[in-house]
Amino acid sequence: MKFWNWEKEDLPSTTHAIRTALAATASVIIARFAQMPEAYWAAVATLVVMQSTLGATLTLSIERIVATAMGASIGAVETFYFGANLIAFALAIFIAGLLSIAFRLEKTAYRYASVTVTIIVLIPRAGTPWGIALHRFLEVSIGIVVALAVVALWPEGQPNAVKRLE
Repeated sequence: MKFWNWEKEDLPSTTHAIRTALAATASVIIARFAQMPEAYWAAVATLVVMQSTLGATLTLSIERIVATAMGASIGAVETFYFGANLIAFALAIFIAGLLSIAFRLEKTAYRYASVTVTIIVLIPRAGTPWGIALHRFLEVSIGIVVALAVVALWPEGQPNAVKRLE
């Protein structure tokens, strides 16, 4: 097993680092402007899905949005009816797994859904479970949209790519 890959294409470039930093910062600014209570989740979502190519970013983005919507819904239902009950929490994570199987989602999407359930159920907050779930979904969605926009408008290693889009 190789723990460190020294392939040139797998190492971050200066351009990738700048794009990622700007995208993460922009997503926080937009989420704050939209008055999201936990705007940092927009940056986290940007960082999770930001890839070198639009195709790779788009694939991760769709997976992440579907998983977040599913996890937010399950988390809201669980919290509304059971609060932070750990047996209900375990059942909610299991249900996320069953829905992932039913929707033919990959394990990565199941992990995203489970993380969202965990954040909604186990982090105490003021507010209704549905409001918390909606905010979580919107914060993540803002981050994903920003990542997609940055990768589409500023492709890595392809300085003339924006001209080709026109």
